[in-house]
Amino acid sequence: MILKSSYKDGDRLPAKYANLGPVGGENISPPFQWEDTPHGTKSFCLAMIDHHPVANHFVHWLVIDIPADVFQIAEGASGAGKMPSGAYELTTDYGQPGYGGGRPPAGTGDHGYETTVWALDVASLELGASSNFAQYEKAITGKSLAKATLTALFSQ
Repeated sequence: MILKSSYKDGDRLPAKYANLGPVGGENISPPFQWEDTPHGTKSFCLAMIDHHPVANHFVHWLVIDIPADVFQIAEGASGAGKMPSGAYELTTDYGQPGYGGGRPPAGTGDHGYETTVWALDVASLELGASSNFAQYEKAITGKSLAKATLTALFSQ
């Protein structure tokens, strides 16, 4: 599988995708497209995580139950009622469902915002909106046919 966005792997995360604050963030969810998906895929799920030691694997976005015939999420879809039909956003470490852009503590250097999309062999993960990342990881275990990852860097 291949995951693409408006930025390339290892690029700087455009400021408009950062959370609201002094860096000019607009908290707009980035666009993602995936291709070369495996035969037998019944759904996709997506996660954006900041794995920097200071962030302690901070969850910025969790999307599940993306239908197998959907291969993208449009820019700004989260929070705008434009998520793919059937897709479901879970609660992030910001305490609410939907995209929450990066806002790393000043002076902590570059944080890697890793986005991963998984092709799954089930149509639904059957998780509730308040499910956390540990429950998400457990739900996809043994159900992944393939995955693709894209990481952008951001600091303030």
